[in-house]
Amino acid sequence: MSANAGADEGRIKTREEGALLLIKIDRPKKLNGFSPKMLEELAEAFGVLETSGNVRCGLLYAEGEHFTAGLELDKVARHLAEKGELWPPGSIDPFSLRPPMRSKPLVAAVKGICFTIGIELMLAADLVVAAEDCRFAQLEVRRGIMPTGGATIRMVERAGWGNAMRWLLTGEEFDAATALRLGFVQEVVPKGLEMQRARELAHTIAQQAPLAVAATLRNARLALMRGQEAGVAEFNALQQRLLRSDDAAEGVRSFIERRGANFTGN
Repeated sequence: MSANAGADEGRIKTREEGALLLIKIDRPKKLNGFSPKMLEELAEAFGVLETSGNVRCGLLYAEGEHFTAGLELDKVARHLAEKGELWPPGSIDPFSLRPPMRSKPLVAAVKGICFTIGIELMLAADLVVAAEDCRFAQLEVRRGIMPTGGATIRMVERAGWGNAMRWLLTGEEFDAATALRLGFVQEVVPKGLEMQRARELAHTIAQQAPLAVAATLRNARLALMRGQEAGVAEFNALQQRLLRSDDAAEGVRSFIERRGANFTGN
């Protein structure tokens, strides 16, 4: 990502750290509010996550005290009017709602203010670690619009109708303890430790067999989007494909030899 052009518009920075791709939201002076430039760069970063042969897991986080205050609504509204969609055509969807979607896992570390698109990005991740100071709000109804990045779907999936509507229809803030209780985040840690814990989880995931991780993500997503029968219907085909892999053979050897497995992704 360019570090020079449009610095006042913020940026998304990527960096490989072993088998991880670190994806940083970088506009702390504006509470990491997303400009159209940042949206395009975020989609590019997800493309890097998908295509980099060295990367097995992504880690989404933010510079400064806050994850994001949301969209820079006036500029993004003009962007939507001109482009017709939030992400560039053909790019990996950071919301994981429309193809093409990522096949590699993503962990998110959130802190401070996490509003609107921040919630929808973390709900689209596979695991979320939140700092105990996190403040969440899905504010769209207070601006005369509705969430279209997955909150109306995923909040209901995880928390049930009434618990989701409590926050979607009021636009009020809720805290990290509430987000944990409702299943929106998976762990809450003391402020300042969220990145460390998210990195630990991401590294653990990256040590597993990449083909098995991708198949698990694919099957779980299929079952959510198309129902249980669709997920069950592909069990045998997916498992047979995995059983023919080098990694499955390594998994058996490591079990027999009572050691950790060394997976290559083949």
